[in-house]
Amino acid sequence: MSDSLPSPLSAAEALHAAERGRALRLTGGAGLLLAAAVASLLAACLIGPLPVPADDVLAALLDLTGREGAALDPVRRTVVLELRLLRGLLAFCVGTALAVAGCVFQGILRNPLADAFTLGVSTGAACGASLAIFCGLAARTAFTVLGLRIGLLPLAGLAGALTALAAVLLLARAARGPGRETMVLAGIITATFLSACIALLKALDEESTASIVFWLMGSLQGRGGGHLALLLPYLVLGLALVWLRARDLDALSLGSLQARLLGVDATRARLRLLVAASLLAGAAVAVSGVVGFVGLVVPHLARRFTGAEHRPLLLVSGLLGGLLLVWADVLARSALPGGLELPLGVVTALLGGPFFCMVLLRSRRGTA
Repeated sequence: MSDSLPSPLSAAEALHAAERGRALRLTGGAGLLLAAAVASLLAACLIGPLPVPADDVLAALLDLTGREGAALDPVRRTVVLELRLLRGLLAFCVGTALAVAGCVFQGILRNPLADAFTLGVSTGAACGASLAIFCGLAARTAFTVLGLRIGLLPLAGLAGALTALAAVLLLARAARGPGRETMVLAGIITATFLSACIALLKALDEESTASIVFWLMGSLQGRGGGHLALLLPYLVLGLALVWLRARDLDALSLGSLQARLLGVDATRARLRLLVAASLLAGAAVAVSGVVGFVGLVVPHLARRFTGAEHRPLLLVSGLLGGLLLVWADVLARSALPGGLELPLGVVTALLGGPFFCMVLLRSRRGTA
């Protein structure tokens, strides 16, 4: 009896069916995450120090769409629409930006522990905001767009993030070129120097120390439409640039030599992706303060469902990061009594720390 071998046609059909099944699973998973994000934003409007019934939330949302709902207390309408809903949208956008940026940094540097802190982008935003607080410019308005006030503090944070990236690129180019090892070393040097500058600002003016420390811990308290208006253009631009360069990111994650063999200009592609990811991370940190672990944890979670291909990984990471930060912000503003809030960065650190302990234990078991 002769063994029958599968024909090339049947093997190709089986591969095509497997790819189609994977695409359907990814599409279904992304759809579930999107539905969960919408449901989470609506649920976040119910939770807070002031109890708001579901009927009032529905009436406020109907009023927002121009439909007439039931009579609604103006205070509750303000709480639902201008505080909780706007804050939830801002949290989702910040989480999306940080998660996608972390995914890009990990792919470019081929380092599972890379995020916005690795290249000093978050520290640069913190230094820019600290300098604005030190100079007494935090409460001043830079300009107004469509009636929304854009303050100087988030602009200073964004400028600090982009300045830090420029310093890292110049330092890496002055050394041995913008390779991944050189970039990491340049990022560590830049972040260390900027951390020293922040400590110096706190030492020179003790009155501003509390404000600087509070901003460094991250929070969405007091944030509104102006912060969302500042973040959205950089979010859209950064996401578009990363999405268009997702194939280059796949090649770079294999190494510079493999990327060149695949026809990718590794240096130029790395620079463009770094700028896009830094725009995302810098804008997010500029409006929310330093929120850690989102860009570090979320890509690891998403990679378990999508694999290493970056286009679905970016999509799932963005949705999962936004969903995570929405509920982290809900926990931050509702865990303490009397309207007190926990710093958002503390909540994400408390959630991210045990996750990495679990990853470390599993990796140790796998190598045992």
